Amino acid sequence: MRVFVTGATGFIGSTLVTELLRAGHQVLGLARSDVGAASLRAAGAEVHRGDLEHPESLAEGAARADGVIHCAFDHDFSRFASNCEQDSRAISALGAALAGTRRPLLITSGIGMGIAAPGRPATEDVFDAAHVNPRRLTEVTAQAVAADGVNVTVVRLPQVHDTTRHGLISFAIALAREKGVSAYVGDGSNRYSAVHLTDAARLYRLALEKAEPGARYHAVAEEGVTFRAVAEAIGRGLGVPVVSIPADEAAAHFGWLGLFVGMDLAATSHLTRERLGWQPTGPGLIPDLDAHFVTG
Repeated sequence: MRVFVTGATGFIGSTLVTELLRAGHQVLGLARSDVGAASLRAAGAEVHRGDLEHPESLAEGAARADGVIHCAFDHDFSRFASNCEQDSRAISALGAALAGTRRPLLITSGIGMGIAAPGRPATEDVFDAAHVNPRRLTEVTAQAVAADGVNVTVVRLPQVHDTTRHGLISFAIALAREKGVSAYVGDGSNRYSAVHLTDAARLYRLALEKAEPGARYHAVAEEGVTFRAVAEAIGRGLGVPVVSIPADEAAAHFGWLGLFVGMDLAATSHLTRERLGWQPTGPGLIPDLDAHFVTG
């Protein structure tokens, strides 16, 4: 299959490109710069120039492929709401190029979209279109393009990690380094689900090959690691104190990260494993955090 990958030069996308090529697929990767284009060619992929700010460039790439995996997202979380709107426009453009065909479109969403009630792990069969999180626009738009005859699959991501990067936790590390303390909110019992980078890439490939219309998959290896355990790993690694921050002071301490750091983002992947035969094998989040400070 010839697969158009947005975000092909990013943290997840670059590993996904390798995963697809190793499985015998051809890859057409989106690149917005000469450096990105060169890295894709070096990996053995074709290059399509464009970016999220020009949705027509995404549609052109989709029209050249047998399937699309949309990984690109602007991770400037200080502009989270506007970035979610941008993602909605990107999905609409990709969907327009694929409407009326059976060619699969895989989009990327967040685990939080599958939470039915506070304290309950997210599941694949739940989506609240009225969710307060602006990331809901991703899946609302996916539903809209599906209604236009597009074969859409949703992949929901938790904290994706290796020894270099760890999703939102990378920002918590930078903040702890800046402030000289590693903090958590309240008793730190809120949980983050997680998956190793290579396991996430393999799940995308399996989901693409299955091409099940309307499916939602959770790339979850660990259902829930407490944020206190995360903060303690950061404290160990940086050699700084670990402290509790009251919930009403979280915004002052964490800035924009305060929106996320107290969330309970536990999730299961039982249905995903059953449907795809996916079994994660990579290291856990805390071992990767510990290794980050040894190797970094």
